[in-house]
Amino acid sequence: MNELDALYRELILDHSKHPQHFGLADASAGEASAGEGRIGESYQKNPVCGDEITLRARVDGETIADVTWEGRGCSISQASASMLADLVAEEGLSRAEAVALIEGFREALRSRGQLELDEDVYGDAAALSGVSKFSARVKCAMLAWVALEDAIAKA
Repeated sequence: MNELDALYRELILDHSKHPQHFGLADASAGEASAGEGRIGESYQKNPVCGDEITLRARVDGETIADVTWEGRGCSISQASASMLADLVAEEGLSRAEAVALIEGFREALRSRGQLELDEDVYGDAAALSGVSKFSARVKCAMLAWVALEDAIAKA
């Protein structure tokens, strides 16, 4: 294992053990007051391995204001959810930017190692590029991203 692979493995384990934005925000709080946005929620499960996630996204107009989540499963699915929520929180993405980010992530993970995620765009989630070489693990890494896609469509 080279140094970069070891660093990525450590980053995945760290996000898995210390998840960011874990714990669902109150769904009624965002809808109770005018101007606080709409809440979209999505529950996703990977029937192959049992990973599951519930993700809530608060969308103010066209901007994703907040993403929170709860879930259980393997370190890859949990780290991916943590990395995604952290990325959205740091960037303050629009719906269109989030959809483009999700599509790029999906394309890289389906590439079987041919495409690498750009660390400048994907932040810590770039560490998940290597997952694309293991087709059985792609769904684990994609779970939160699919949940966000669904949640913002519902918001």
